[in-house]
Amino acid sequence: MSDRPRRGTAPVGIDELLERVRAGFVRVGPREALAATADGALLVDIRYAELRERDGLIPGALVVERNELEWRLDPLGSHRAPEAASHDLQVVVVCNEGYASSLAVASLRQLGLHRATDVIGGFQAWRTAGLPVEA
Repeated sequence: MSDRPRRGTAPVGIDELLERVRAGFVRVGPREALAATADGALLVDIRYAELRERDGLIPGALVVERNELEWRLDPLGSHRAPEAASHDLQVVVVCNEGYASSLAVASLRQLGLHRATDVIGGFQAWRTAGLPVEA
């Protein structure tokens, strides 16, 4: 396999990719994410176990590690979580600092979850804002 890009495409760095991906949806701050959950949004924590053990959990968040996200949230999927019942579901993804979550949202939107978004600053911003965290 070659390191060269496919014909007609130029290499894109991660910063540019993030910028492109984020241009396709409106991100939310931690307090907006909490308010969205009160209105029925599904908050999904994609941090890996070590980070959750170290820093704690957001009460009520569905924990789905990043490598399982699409399978668990695809409303048409055979391995979907019970909460993933509709493409109209508002999904708010939180990672540790708000980078991986943006890429995850792009993938969820490709699956038709058109209301998916992520938390600016991720879990660290959530905690800094003084929002609920449990051990």
